[in-house]
Amino acid sequence: MNPYFVGILVPLIASFVFRRSTSEKKRGLPVVVGGEPGYAVRNHRFTSPMESFWEGVSTLADLFEQSCKRFPYKPLLGSRKLVVREMEVNQDGRSFEKLHLGNYEWISYAQAFKTVCSFASGMFQLGHIKNERVSIFADTRAEWFISLQACFRQNITVVTIYASLGEEALCHSLNETEVTTVICGNKELKKLIAISGQLDSLKRVIYMDEDASEVSLAKKITSWTITSFIEVETMGMKKSIDADLPLSSDIAVIMYTSGSTGLPKGVMMTHGNLLATVSAVMTIVPNLGTKDIYMAYLPLAHILELAAENVMVAGGSSIGYGSPLTLTDTSNKIKKGTKGDASELRPTLMTAVPAILDRVRDGVRKKVDTTGGLSKKLFDLAYGRRLAAINGSWMGAWGFEKVAWDLLVFKKVRSVLGGRIRFLLSGGAPLSGDTQRFINICLGSPIGQGYGLTETCAGGTFSEYDDTSVGRVGAPLPCSYVKLIDWTEGGYLITDSPMPRGEIVIGGPNVTPGYFKNEEKTNEVYKVDERGIRWFYTGDIGRFHLDGCLEIIDRKKDIVKLQHGEYVSLGKVEAALIQSPYVDNIMVYADPFHAYCVALVVAAQQGLEQWASKEGISYSDLVELCQKEETVKQVQESLFKAAKQARLEKFEIPAKIKLISEPWTPESGLVTAALKLKREVLRKTYADDLAKLYA
Repeated sequence: MNPYFVGILVPLIASFVFRRSTSEKKRGLPVVVGGEPGYAVRNHRFTSPMESFWEGVSTLADLFEQSCKRFPYKPLLGSRKLVVREMEVNQDGRSFEKLHLGNYEWISYAQAFKTVCSFASGMFQLGHIKNERVSIFADTRAEWFISLQACFRQNITVVTIYASLGEEALCHSLNETEVTTVICGNKELKKLIAISGQLDSLKRVIYMDEDASEVSLAKKITSWTITSFIEVETMGMKKSIDADLPLSSDIAVIMYTSGSTGLPKGVMMTHGNLLATVSAVMTIVPNLGTKDIYMAYLPLAHILELAAENVMVAGGSSIGYGSPLTLTDTSNKIKKGTKGDASELRPTLMTAVPAILDRVRDGVRKKVDTTGGLSKKLFDLAYGRRLAAINGSWMGAWGFEKVAWDLLVFKKVRSVLGGRIRFLLSGGAPLSGDTQRFINICLGSPIGQGYGLTETCAGGTFSEYDDTSVGRVGAPLPCSYVKLIDWTEGGYLITDSPMPRGEIVIGGPNVTPGYFKNEEKTNEVYKVDERGIRWFYTGDIGRFHLDGCLEIIDRKKDIVKLQHGEYVSLGKVEAALIQSPYVDNIMVYADPFHAYCVALVVAAQQGLEQWASKEGISYSDLVELCQKEETVKQVQESLFKAAKQARLEKFEIPAKIKLISEPWTPESGLVTAALKLKREVLRKTYADDLAKLYA
């Protein structure tokens, strides 16, 4: 047969088969459920919600012990030791901390289990009493995970708190739960000292860092018992106590949300809730096993990371710890010429929130645009060809051409995250289709988009590895039913055509008991149906596609009615406008007493400075550049362009904007640890600017 004919025929057949198989596959199926009338869907492989993937395992303590017995000599937890810490002074006189980190050093499953047992015993030697609560208040690291499992081993409820939490929210969380023991890092110890006079029940502090500089001050000005992590472990080694393992119904964690709307609420999670989500995800991640290495850098105080790390343990995988500021070779805190966490670890699996993936995309694109010339032309050509193939076109780059482009163009991009990523999980917020395709092509790995909430232990929906569609969050996980109910006021009905639409309600064993000491709010958003299934009303608006996959299209709280009756979905508008190359972050604001909306726009420094250089505009710093009339005009025009591409209505497009030079970070208190906007805090912080935009 003519080889040219084969070269055309094979991709054509492959394209046809690929499109047919993916379009016809039913990933979720309608199901009859109890409770409020609606349109409900289940996972296509499971007729009822899954509670445990393993026989005889009913808690996370059981699961950890089982894995330690199954994989005793496999590496479990990896960490990097600090080699050198330096301060570098920038051209503008500002100082920046730079770190040179060493190789990953590992402890095995068996060693980790021994440390967990010793630390659990040591806490009781220290004076911790049964039924008292422990809080873990630190950045993600191996000691965090060990502390968690140690508490589980003695049926101690763990209160998780974001390391970036402000003083008021921190006081509220610790006092409300009457925490008596806090396990923390050095910078978190400093925060505790600052509010020591406001903490009612705290008696003991266990610090993780060997060189904690705040210890002597804490001992001097507080009555707390201050002990190092290693000392507690040693105490437990000398005198061990028997495990007091929990039941499935026992509260494992009280997880404080990042407080995007006021003070944080504590979500109570049972061992059964957490295990249901972990079990369900085990059925989704392809070929999870002992050869996998997971990059852990998101906050363990967030349910996404906590669930992900327990999934890795269940599969016998290795977990290497890092941080967002040391993740890549060019991260802010990595000393030039040394390796970031991903380069050193070379992970096969990782989780990410959309904001981080957007920054990876923007960073690669800016570097390509800056390089220009033949390199840019090659990248654009390769990207276009692969995009066509992923979208199912036989005219795209398949087979040998795909391999060639991977070697010539995308290999360098993949090396940013170690070059071995085979599956990536995105959660915490909707991921744009543009970013999803970019990661698919440049990293060469599928992205599993997940949808869930703290209240559902991250369980809800999850897109399967062979689902290449964009803009959707997959079918229900095996642990969940997902139901849409009418929201008449917003115009979303389950009878809508061509797809049923409505408020998303999640039911199943992963749905948590409610909020700690907040029965009123619990009763408002949690319901139990006549069949005994617990449901959580999310406030998100979704629609189901024909194959049973969910798409998030709106949010009840983010919808504002303008003066003339038009409804503006703030989140939808922000998702469209953040695609502008001049926007690092954006908050759209709509005053119901006016006929238009406005926006606070955090400038993307590199994009704006490139534009200013091209236009010959002089300025002393970014603050001055953001204040220039021509800069505001240019950004406004780019927003109109992005809005047009997203087909926004005229009333949805901000009529006026305020350009902001300072980034919004969790440390500033303007966004959560998951990088979600704190709308009320932002509104108060920029009240004068918003008033001027409406003047």
